Amino acid sequence: MVKPSVLVTRRWPAAVEQKLAHDFDVELNRSDRPLTPSELRAAFLKYDAVLPTVTDRIGAEALDVPKAQTKILANYGVGYSHIDLDTARRHGMAVTNTPDVLSECTADLAMTLMLMVARRAGEGERELRDGLWDGWCPTHLVGTKVSGKVLGIVGFGRIGQEMARRAHSGFGMKIVVFNRSPVAPEVLERFEAVQVESLDALLPQCDFVSLHCPGGPETRKLINSRRLDLMKEDAFLINTARGEVVDEAALAQSLMFETIGGAALDVFEREPAIHPMLEQCTRNLVMLPHLGSATREARQAMGFRVLDNLHDFFEGKQPRDRVA
Repeated sequence: MVKPSVLVTRRWPAAVEQKLAHDFDVELNRSDRPLTPSELRAAFLKYDAVLPTVTDRIGAEALDVPKAQTKILANYGVGYSHIDLDTARRHGMAVTNTPDVLSECTADLAMTLMLMVARRAGEGERELRDGLWDGWCPTHLVGTKVSGKVLGIVGFGRIGQEMARRAHSGFGMKIVVFNRSPVAPEVLERFEAVQVESLDALLPQCDFVSLHCPGGPETRKLINSRRLDLMKEDAFLINTARGEVVDEAALAQSLMFETIGGAALDVFEREPAIHPMLEQCTRNLVMLPHLGSATREARQAMGFRVLDNLHDFFEGKQPRDRVA
């Protein structure tokens, strides 16, 4: 039997690539660079399946093909706002993602960011490595306590709930939630959480605000200058969701004028480019290079989840993680 042809757009963990090569007729992108729209168009005419990542912008330009051979976009990652779902549907392409398997690791990183920015860990490490530390001092790099504070969680799906578990059980934080749909009472009770009706109602209450909502048109620049002004002047914003959710210029201004306490970002609107205004915010901003799911366990599990979806699809079953 002829194996379905599959293009993997970036390098994946070796164990996953090996399994893909065994089960399918696989083409690997050995250069490990994001594909251009023209390269993606060529791929859609050649392969039965394309396995994109967040770095592949699959919009109208990339999908401008007369008749695609590709029947499934099996995305490596939980977010899929980089894929034009409506256009993919018109081409008869199924779209899947990889939920569940990265929730814990992404929540771990969100906690890491929250602790780093509150305790000024990034500043401290830079000072130490630059040879500028001259010893302990009572007023040196004084930060903010995390335990017992109020954490606002925007988007209370799998990752948001894992964040609540760590913050409430580990740090005794009070949890306030904004979610686009009602959260089941038993889920809220698990974390002694309170759901509010609007983001505007959440922001003034919180010492920390952690974003875990999906990307896309509905949440683009959800955190803008008006909403940043609703935050406490000593509150912190943490984003491990999607860069597009935050108006980066507005955030930079808030950091520069110290109208909020600080921010910690793992995602950016135009990755890998960083907004030049953010680069100037060295004191009250922590930035990491999109490490949310970057553990060996999570990245392998993501790949094997893609394999499960591919097997379901090519065996005529409904893929478990179909989103379009």
